Amino acid sequence: MMSSSMTRRDFVRLGAGAAVAGAAVKTTLLEPAAMAAQMAASDRKIRFVSIGTGIRGCDLLRSARKLPNAVLVGTADLYDMHQKAGIEAWGAEVPTSRDYRALLDRKDVDAVFVATSDHLHRRVVLDALAAGKDVYCEKPMSHSVADGIEMVAAVKAHKRIFQAGSQRVSNVAYKKAAEIYASGRLGEVFYIESQIDRNSISGAWVYPIAPDASPRTIDWDAFQRDAPKRPFDALRFFRWRLFRDYGTGLGGDLYVHQISGIQAITGINTVASRAITSGGLFHYKDGRDFPDLMVTLFDYPGVRVCIRCNQNNDSSGDATIFYGSKGTLTVSGNSLTMTPQDTNPRPEGYSLNGWTAAAKQQYLDEWHRDNPAPPVPLGEVERFSAPRDYDDTADHISNFFRAIETREHVLEDEVFGNNAANACHQANYSYFHHTVANWDAATKTIKG
Repeated sequence: MMSSSMTRRDFVRLGAGAAVAGAAVKTTLLEPAAMAAQMAASDRKIRFVSIGTGIRGCDLLRSARKLPNAVLVGTADLYDMHQKAGIEAWGAEVPTSRDYRALLDRKDVDAVFVATSDHLHRRVVLDALAAGKDVYCEKPMSHSVADGIEMVAAVKAHKRIFQAGSQRVSNVAYKKAAEIYASGRLGEVFYIESQIDRNSISGAWVYPIAPDASPRTIDWDAFQRDAPKRPFDALRFFRWRLFRDYGTGLGGDLYVHQISGIQAITGINTVASRAITSGGLFHYKDGRDFPDLMVTLFDYPGVRVCIRCNQNNDSSGDATIFYGSKGTLTVSGNSLTMTPQDTNPRPEGYSLNGWTAAAKQQYLDEWHRDNPAPPVPLGEVERFSAPRDYDDTADHISNFFRAIETREHVLEDEVFGNNAANACHQANYSYFHHTVANWDAATKTIKG
């Protein structure tokens, strides 16, 4: 544990109006989940395969290799270079192919990682569940509301362990934030806002096209499974996040992190009753379907949540702020800050400017007589941070592996993941239909 004074950067990061001038700041280093210790109780190795070894698939493999009980036994990807990249990410040779179905036939496979484009999630997950495998599926869980319903039903029917891949749910900073939220120290929380802002071509998914991309190196027909058929287009393959045929835009790529984090902290595990989105495509007019700026207001039970993603300015970065009547909680990256609100009673001042001096003095005398207690000292501003090299994806995979052994649901199970994905679908529905996106719980559909 260590203490430090508040720097200007710390003050700004706390959020406008959240910090109290002159307040002491206590900084505490959070202890990350001890992944090796978690697995030490069992000698069982978890044998898994990764379907998809592109950007996120390789990230998952690099994190999984840190776990002492992780054994990769095969990979599959539709692109030859991705297959090679996956082997490099794992650091050892494993069988790899374009057709993932052969991996599902193996009896020695416990679990399947699904790290494909969004539109392929449903098919691959259903096939893996039918083969008797437990499934870790990257966010967003679904490409559509209908896909999610089918996936949830399949998990239940096959009695498998499922975890959606929004790693913030397992992040030690978010777990600490959940403790603070549950303690009541924030008071009543009626409003939450969150933003993930970027200002780079990478942040806007303008990824380079590999020089060897061709129908020979990419299984284009398999990529188009369940999507409208088009002639080979390398741009659509590498930048699939830009197109509604394959991706879910800012909603599925970024909102889902924000929503799942809020669900994990607050315990809210339902779909918003309604959502309304504004935004537009202002800068990246490169043929993409999705906006580069999107803001959505969600109505959740007892609280309103405002989510923003802007690909044209990154000054606000990545932060989620819980505005409570007694305190403000800001979570950003692997750290959080708890700032108390000054709730001491005070006599009215401004409106007395229209009173006579005698009437004003009488009011003040009576107020002080009725409020004799001295002010309660304002508490410290508390800041918690994970170690610099902390890897929440490894913790998230660790939680999934532990559930495979215990057969107990993870926090971000199929219901949790589906609710977070549906919030993204609501946001997109509202944007593209120019209307409020109402959730019909009876029919499990979005209605304008």
